[in-house]
Order: sequence, then structure tokens, then C-alpha cells
Amino acid sequence: MTTTFAAAATPAAMPAASDTITLGGGCFWCLEAVFEGLKGVSKVESGYAGGHLANPTYAQVSDGNTGHAEVVQITFDPGVVTLDTILRAYFTIHDPTTLNRQGNDVGTQYRSIAFYRNEAQKAAIEKAIKETADSHEWSGAIVTEVKPFSVFYKAENYHQEYFRLHGEQPYCQLVVAPKVAKFRKKFHDFLK
Repeated sequence: MTTTFAAAATPAAMPAASDTITLGGGCFWCLEAVFEGLKGVSKVESGYAGGHLANPTYAQVSDGNTGHAEVVQITFDPGVVTLDTILRAYFTIHDPTTLNRQGNDVGTQYRSIAFYRNEAQKAAIEKAIKETADSHEWSGAIVTEVKPFSVFYKAENYHQEYFRLHGEQPYCQLVVAPKVAKFRKKFHDFLK
């Protein structure tokens, strides 16, 4: 008679815990480039959320009539990086005091918006807004919308990992690169 023992699952074989948050703050290329470099983040997808049209295209969202914002959907391991750290980075790299714009990018699709999936996320976002306002890093009132998450539409493939693939382009050099540099300087202890 042969006895067979099943191998015990090791911690490495166990799936890592993950959470997801969806944030908008100007061009999604900027946000994606930053969050891809954050330790504990396993996936960042550029896309659209907050509008009324199903399966919108970039051209439709860019027209400003769909109600969507350009957003990133961030999947992260809360055991490695906290939501508070993600939100602190978010409020550092975009200006949450400009209504429907980031720099020269103007329109509702560029608004500052944070989508929560549960009450804990909502509380964390509201706490981050208060801390950002109290820090006086930005002049003016914070206009970031806080909304319940409903649906995320992934942007076209050519928008994914845009800065990594096209970092030499003028927009990337003039707009994205300074935000990435600011993030790397302020969050150097949290880089991959």
C-alpha cells in the first residue's frame, strides 16, 4: 500500500491579495506612467469612466460629449502599497484644483475624479482630499469629484503603456516626463 501526501500550499503559491481603484486627473498617459513605477502595483490600464455612452472610443471621449473622464484603473497589493500612498501620489502628480483641465488639456474628459468601490475607499479618498487641502501644496479649492464606481472601459491598445513606448514624443517630454520626475523624486522609497 502506497500513501500519497498532497503538497501543502506555500505562501509563494498563494495568490497575492489585490485591490483596484479608478482615478482620473488629466491625460491618462500621465497617470499610467506614474503608477506603473509604484511598488505593489501589478497592473495599470488606461481607459474611460463616468460617462453615459457604452464602449466609447477615444475620439468620442475627446469630443467631450460622452461624460467620460480619461482614467487609469490601478490593481495593487495593499500589503505592499497602501491606498493612502496611491492617493498621496495621485494628489501630488495632478492639479486637483483646476476644473475640467490639466494644463493645456481642457475639457470634462480631463477632470479630477476618483471612483470608489466601497465605503473604505470613499473614506480614504475623502481623507486624502482633506490632507491635500490642508497641505496647501495647491492653491485654490480642490474640485476632485468623488463618485461610486460603475464601469470601466479600457482604452484602445495604442494608449496602453504610452509613455514607456513613446516617451520621446514632444507631448510625453513636455507633459508626462515632468510628472514622472516629480513622482520619482517625492516617492523614491516606493519605486519598483
